[in-house]
Amino acid sequence: MNILMSTLRAIAYALTEPYLVVFLIILGFILYRKNKRITVMQRMIIGEKINTPFELTISQIVIGIFAGALASITMSYLGIVFDESSAVDLIFLMSIIFMFFNPRFICFSYSGAALAFTSLMLNLISKSFNIPNLDFLKIDVVSLMTMVAVLHFIEGILIIIDGKTGAIPVFTNKDEKIIGGFAFQRHWALPIALFFIIHNNSIVGTTWQIPTPEWWPLVKSSISSDILKYAVVSLIPFYGMVGYNSITFTKDKKSKTLISGSLVIVYSIALFALAQVSVLNLPLKFLVAIFAPAAHEGIIAFQRYIEVSGKPKFISGEEGIMVLAVAPNSPANEMGIKSGDLLVEVNNKKIENEEKIAEAIRECSNFIWFKVKKVTGKFEQVSYSKLNSNKRLGIVFVPRGVPKDSMVVKLDENRFGEILDKIKNKDKGEDE
Repeated sequence: MNILMSTLRAIAYALTEPYLVVFLIILGFILYRKNKRITVMQRMIIGEKINTPFELTISQIVIGIFAGALASITMSYLGIVFDESSAVDLIFLMSIIFMFFNPRFICFSYSGAALAFTSLMLNLISKSFNIPNLDFLKIDVVSLMTMVAVLHFIEGILIIIDGKTGAIPVFTNKDEKIIGGFAFQRHWALPIALFFIIHNNSIVGTTWQIPTPEWWPLVKSSISSDILKYAVVSLIPFYGMVGYNSITFTKDKKSKTLISGSLVIVYSIALFALAQVSVLNLPLKFLVAIFAPAAHEGIIAFQRYIEVSGKPKFISGEEGIMVLAVAPNSPANEMGIKSGDLLVEVNNKKIENEEKIAEAIRECSNFIWFKVKKVTGKFEQVSYSKLNSNKRLGIVFVPRGVPKDSMVVKLDENRFGEILDKIKNKDKGEDE
C-alpha cells in the first residue's frame, strides 16, 4: 500500500507543481497544434467538423494521465530503480525532440536505445582509457530498457483503446481504381513517476523516503539487491509522450488499432525479457540497446507489408458505392449506415456512381431510401424522411474510378503537413 499511495502522490505532484504544470501546458500546446491540422483535414474531407482541437487535446491529456499512473504503478511494484546521479530523465526530453524530426521517433525505443548505447560507449571508453569523468550519464541499461518495455506495454493498450480517435479518411489509387483508408495520428502526454536512490536531500520538495517491502524489487537491475534493501529511495515525477502514427487500406479502424496495439504489446514483452537477461553481461546490454529500435522498425515494416500485400477493404465495384466514413449526427448516421457498407440502390434506382446519389437528393422532396449491403453480406433497406437539397447526407464515398481533374490523397503515414497543403491548394484552386 505504501508503494501505491506514494506513486499516486508523485503523479498528483506532477499535476499540481507549477513548473511541471507549465511543462504539461507546453505539451498540450504541441498536441493542440497537431490536432488543429487533423480537424481541418477531417472537415475538408468529411464536409463537417467531427472533433474540435480542444476536445482531441483534452482527451489525450486526460487519458494520458490515467495511462501514466498505470505505468508508474507497474514500474514501482516491479522495482525499476535508477541512481540519483544518472541522467535517465533525458529519455523524455529526447523523445520529444526526436518527434520533430519524424513523428514515429517519439517512441521511447529510439530515445531509450540512443541513451543506452551512448552510456555504454562512454562507460566502455572511460574504463579502457581510465577517464572517470567521461562516464557522466551513468545509465543503468537494464532498468532503462525494462522501463521502455513497460511504457510500450501501456502504449499498446492506449493504441487499442484510443488509437482510432481522430482518424482521417484518405484515398489512393491502385490499378486505376480508388481505394479508401484511414490515417491515424494520436499522441498522449504521460506523467511518469520513477524510483531513484537518493544519496542526499538535494531535491527539495520532491523527495520522500519510501519504505519498501521485503519482496521488492521484482525485477533485476545492475544495482545490487543488498544496496536496494538499505537504500533511501524516492519517487520523482517527469512528463513524457507516446504516440501512434499509421495508415490502413486493408482494415477498418478498430481492426487496425487492435492489430497495431497487440504487436506493440508483444514487442514490449520480448523487450522486457531481453532487458532482464541483459543483466548478465555487457554484450547483452549492447544487444538490447540495438534490439529496441530494430524490432520496432520491424513492426513498422511488417505492417507495411500487410498493407501492400493485403486486399483493399474500402473499394467500390459494379455492385455499388462503398461507404468509407459517416459523419456523426448526420442523416446517414441516423439511418444506420456504417463504414464498410455498400450502397446498391437509391430510391429504386441502381447506384452507378456518386452522382446518382446527388441527383436523388436534389430530386427528392424530403424522403430518400437506400438498399444497403452490410459488411456481413446481408441486404437492408434504410430511409430518411427529413432530407432536403441543402442538407448534407454525411457520407464519404469511395469513387469507382479515378476521375479527371480530381485530387486523390496519396498518404504516407508521416506526411500530414504535406497532405494538408495539397488539400488547401486544391480547395483554393476550386475557389478561384
